[in-house]
Amino acid sequence: MAAKTVLNYLPRESVVHKLTGTTKLAFFLLFTFASMITYNTWVLLGLFAVSIAAFKLSKIRFKEVRFMMIFMLVFLLLNNLFIFLFDPNQGTTLYGTKHVLCHLFWRYDVTQEQLFYMLNISLKYFVALPVAILFISATNPSEFAASLNSIGISYKVGYSVAIALRYIPDIQRDYHSISQAQQARGVELGKNEHFFARLKNSVNILLPLILTSLNRIDVISNAMELRGFGKNKKRSWYMKRPFEKRDFLTLGLGVVLLVISLTVTIRFGRFYNPFV
Repeated sequence: MAAKTVLNYLPRESVVHKLTGTTKLAFFLLFTFASMITYNTWVLLGLFAVSIAAFKLSKIRFKEVRFMMIFMLVFLLLNNLFIFLFDPNQGTTLYGTKHVLCHLFWRYDVTQEQLFYMLNISLKYFVALPVAILFISATNPSEFAASLNSIGISYKVGYSVAIALRYIPDIQRDYHSISQAQQARGVELGKNEHFFARLKNSVNILLPLILTSLNRIDVISNAMELRGFGKNKKRSWYMKRPFEKRDFLTLGLGVVLLVISLTVTIRFGRFYNPFV
């Protein structure tokens, strides 16, 4: 059975995939900044709609990125829990009112303001994550390296990032293969075993995985050195493509979204307050 990998390039025939790497990188930065600077619920809902629409256009199925979505939800729940534990009155401080729904214990009151504040925090995650996953899944690593170089980053750094992105699925496949080999030798890693026992047995996978990774790194380094990588100040890119009309439209959309977010933030403030 083939190993399932995450954070890897998923080729599709879609509008998103046809955009150049530079366009996708620039839009990702513009969109992320637009979502970072505001806590206005209406702006975040609008950005969330754009994020979902872009994900639909990419033709990437939910089950292909389900692991990252579940990971985000778990992280989001923990984040909200710690926000409430460390400062249960953050929402009341920001919005200037206090509407208590119920009292738990000591200084912990569940208020409408705190729930609304945590809703906005959650929205920011839901806005940014689909675009981040989409950027990784819809951008060829070699094209991503070319896009980094096009915005002024050294081609050595860009190429290193591209190799790292290509290497992530390989590590996952190696882990899966070594895991199956260890289970064939009687090392139990299945769900029937206790969690701590599985954790202990997983250590047996780490050493072969590290050795395999180091060997692959050595092979790649030697191959790049033999080909004279890094001798010149510039290089050409096989995957680099010229801008087309859809690229300019996408960049224009990113700028418009950023301007709207900035305008609303400057004129009405970072927080939308429904309690006054």
